[in-house]
Amino acid sequence: MAQTKHEIQAILARAGSEPRHRFGQNFMIDQNLVRLVADAGNVAPGDVVIEVGPGTGTLTEELLSRGGEVVAVEIDRDLAAALRERFASNPHFKLIQGDALAGKHGINEELRNHLAAVSRTARPVKLVANLPYNIASPLVIDLLIEGVGLLAFTVQKEVADRLRAAAGTDAYGPLTAMAQLLARVEVLRTLPPQAFWPAPKIDSALVRMTRDDRLGPDARDVSRFVHQLFSFRRKTLRRALAQAGHDNVETLFAAQQIDPKCRPEVLSPQQLLSLFRALRAART
Repeated sequence: MAQTKHEIQAILARAGSEPRHRFGQNFMIDQNLVRLVADAGNVAPGDVVIEVGPGTGTLTEELLSRGGEVVAVEIDRDLAAALRERFASNPHFKLIQGDALAGKHGINEELRNHLAAVSRTARPVKLVANLPYNIASPLVIDLLIEGVGLLAFTVQKEVADRLRAAAGTDAYGPLTAMAQLLARVEVLRTLPPQAFWPAPKIDSALVRMTRDDRLGPDARDVSRFVHQLFSFRRKTLRRALAQAGHDNVETLFAAQQIDPKCRPEVLSPQQLLSLFRALRAART
């Protein structure tokens, strides 16, 4: 059963803690939502399930009950201690205490090493989590690049809108392009603030991303290219590429059937990928 608001408050009090805004903590207090998140992850016995921001362990318990081997990553030391105590006797629970992200791009080294070990066993690896709002965007891309096959998570609706945005819209950007080049994105439903405590000031959404990788070993290079190009998003594509250090590219525009006077934000993810590959080929 999902923990009620009062139960979560009691757990935090025993741990000498409280919701910490800097960690993006909003705890799920709706039992239906807990089940929906686990359902979205299609958790089956033997799956390795990454849960970032497990908090007081309400979703953790649901994932373990479905046979998942949960790797929980918790940055809050007080909550990590409470989780360690609560699940100490469960052999299918592993706790990594620390930030899920290592710097601007990349994931926690201990988590990466664990994923590398699991990959040698060919077992399914999934992220199922109520993601802390402040790390969701970079984390989902990094996990897809690392080979995680399915991600089911709650996140602020604004981020969900960006993940599935169409080229040329206000929500479209580097996150959109990378997400859609690495996965199929589904926004399963919108969630009201009342499903969480403390209640956020905005709606949230339940998102599922199923890995569909078109980048392979080029993923990090494509990410750098896309972010660089969008840093000039108010300039024409011709000027943006020139400022990014790409000269003599006029013939590429015709070959790619791209208007050099358009802005980077109107290019679809596939067009961005094709342009990246054409520029790389021109340099060799």
